[in-house]
Amino acid sequence: MCMPEPQAVASRYAERRRLWKAAIKWPMYSVAVMPVLVAAGWRVGSDESLRWDQLLGFLLAAILLLLWENLSNDLFDADTGVDRVGKPHSVINLTGRRNGVALLSSIALLLGLLLMGGLALRSSPAVFPLVLLCCGIGYLYQGPPFRLGYRGLGEPLCWLAFGPLATAAALLVLAPQGPAPIPWQTAFALGSGPALATTLVLFCSHFHQVEEDAAHGKRSPVVRLGTARAAAVVPWLVAGSLALQWLPVLQRLWPATALLSVIGLPAAVQLIRLLREHHHQPERVMGSKFLALRFQALSGLGLAVGLGIAPLLGW
Repeated sequence: MCMPEPQAVASRYAERRRLWKAAIKWPMYSVAVMPVLVAAGWRVGSDESLRWDQLLGFLLAAILLLLWENLSNDLFDADTGVDRVGKPHSVINLTGRRNGVALLSSIALLLGLLLMGGLALRSSPAVFPLVLLCCGIGYLYQGPPFRLGYRGLGEPLCWLAFGPLATAAALLVLAPQGPAPIPWQTAFALGSGPALATTLVLFCSHFHQVEEDAAHGKRSPVVRLGTARAAAVVPWLVAGSLALQWLPVLQRLWPATALLSVIGLPAAVQLIRLLREHHHQPERVMGSKFLALRFQALSGLGLAVGLGIAPLLGW
């Protein structure tokens, strides 16, 4: 019997490992934790107490709920066939065990909601319905019979869920225990800019799979606009995200240290240049969403840290 060459075995192992790394998408979880990190920076910068146990609980619950969303997205896309060819790193394609993935997805959802329920009991009753609304939006985006992401509505839904709704829930979780009105004004001010950066991540995830999406009826914004016009939208999304984070500074509502979100700008410049020059080459722009993710993570973290350190610098 002919034994496989060690080099071929090593190559297959390396490829398998690469696919699993892409399937896990660990950098993507920065979009889940950003609302509570920005809310924490706001509370520290306002010279208010920070409940560290609540912060850590929210971080874990948010990661579990995004795990549910990612796994269920693979499940629903497997049902439509959109991932069959263009996404070898789909968990369904890697394992071939749809029922097992469905079970893991349900467990992540259940644990995330139970943990959020506990956090709500220790803060405000309004937290749980806000989180349920975020999960409902996640299902509307990808789940049957709605699949609003297939109609090009994923981006506004993403902004709503990861922006004012998640930020309002985070602000309540970190506040002292007891009934409190939902801080909509603060949630919109804090969450709008980082959420637009999160929306940019979703927008950029479509560039490398335009043909597959169109063939399976997924009318993403990039499919509708075409890659050239969609690439021209990206600088406006970057500018909008930063403007929403910097305008309160110009209005003297936030300290100048909030401008630290500028640390995400180099990644945004790389992203804009990549898509401007190679938007029509799927193999070249496959990593564009990770550049968008770097911009999202760095600008959001810069905003959170900038807000938090303001009292130390006399602002």
